[in-house]
Amino acid sequence: MTKANELANLGQSVWLDYIRRNFLENSGLKDMVAQGIRGVTSNPSIFEKAIGGSDDYDEQLADLIRDGKTTDEIYEALAIADIQMAADILKPVYDETNGLDGYVSLEVSPTLAYKTDETIADARRLHAMVNRPNVMIKVPATPQGIPAIKTLISEGININVTLIFSLEQYEGVMEAYLSGLERLAANDGDLSHVASVASFFISRVDSAVDNALEEIGNTDLKGKIAIANAAVAYARFNEIFSGERWEKLASNGATVQRPLWASTSTKDPSYPDTLYVDTLIGPHTVNTMPTNTLEAFLDHGTAERTLTDDGADAKALLDSLDETSISLDEITDKLLAEGVDKFAASFDALMTSIEEKQAKL
Repeated sequence: MTKANELANLGQSVWLDYIRRNFLENSGLKDMVAQGIRGVTSNPSIFEKAIGGSDDYDEQLADLIRDGKTTDEIYEALAIADIQMAADILKPVYDETNGLDGYVSLEVSPTLAYKTDETIADARRLHAMVNRPNVMIKVPATPQGIPAIKTLISEGININVTLIFSLEQYEGVMEAYLSGLERLAANDGDLSHVASVASFFISRVDSAVDNALEEIGNTDLKGKIAIANAAVAYARFNEIFSGERWEKLASNGATVQRPLWASTSTKDPSYPDTLYVDTLIGPHTVNTMPTNTLEAFLDHGTAERTLTDDGADAKALLDSLDETSISLDEITDKLLAEGVDKFAASFDALMTSIEEKQAKL
């Protein structure tokens, strides 16, 4: 039994934050599934590295060029082929877990992060193009993304909500999920076939807070706030997905929107390389790891529950931060804007690399 299997026994699913054509074609993902990996996530940065940084896609790309496809059409054809391949490999996991796991995520265009109607249309289109029951469409938790999430859930589309940094964002995300399910139920939809995760970003919070702590000469809280932020979010998850409102939805087949810990590789080399895995283990959660973090955890991580239902200790740490001059809300607002910009920049770089390959081929 691997440590990924041990986490599954504790109620946490391990997903892989990585995708690339030769990894899919050469049994890489199948081997990972055999080790207990239960899902895959992707984003514009991952595709930029995969498509722009390898020749894996050149054969298909050449065919698309000969067919007169535009740069956008080429990107979507390449990305969707990967997503479909990953979804097919993960379908047995989806079936064995009755739709709990086995998902692969594809993000809407990051250029639409602040456009509600366009995000809804793009998500519908990508969902239809992939045409797999175990695909999740990623939508950012911007103020404009929240209403899009509600609409898409109400239409029975699986959603991975991305770029969550703050508790305020997370409250809005959970409300969008519940409201979307209620609208779906009112329209006699099947709630049992809808799945969603809420991707809470971890290490980027510590990077920003640690820098601010150094500026004021406070080292006591370094490396602790991101974990505390997530732990308090987990406590709120336990509160929201209980009680009369939730029980009514659950009785109609609804499943909880699991917190997903994203950005779990450590950025500070002085921290343990499994810090953001070992400290965030609890039932009804997902941890999506890049390959280096996954390999480290499988080798020397600790698989035991570390999250509490009430997050009392974590709340005390956030209270301690509040007593300083540092505003966590200001930091998380900035991280959201930076996250959108980074994905947009990766998307632009990907489009440029495709154009360069078009010229070369």
